[in-house]
Amino acid sequence: MMMHQPNYVVITTTCPNEDQAIRLANALIEQKLAACVQTSAIQSTYRWQGTVEHASEVRLQIKTKYTHYSAIERLILTSHPYETPEILACPVIAGSARYLSWIETETR
Repeated sequence: MMMHQPNYVVITTTCPNEDQAIRLANALIEQKLAACVQTSAIQSTYRWQGTVEHASEVRLQIKTKYTHYSAIERLILTSHPYETPEILACPVIAGSARYLSWIETETR
């Protein structure tokens, strides 16, 4: 099955606190890697190195073009305190033309 690359993606990551989340969000916007970064406080439950962990975190949803994924991944990996940060990209399969055009304009 042949798959094509999406034009736009929503990338999700988490930070351990609001200060780090805001710093990352600002860097993404200032570098024009993202048109919008939404943050929200969450509670995470996960297994890490054999132990069930619970943590308060801040989720970031990054709206961007697919072509910026590699640069965003590098920025997260080089600035993130976690050994293995969450970095997941979900393709945008449909969206309003005006919103997608706005993403295009803001990430040039």
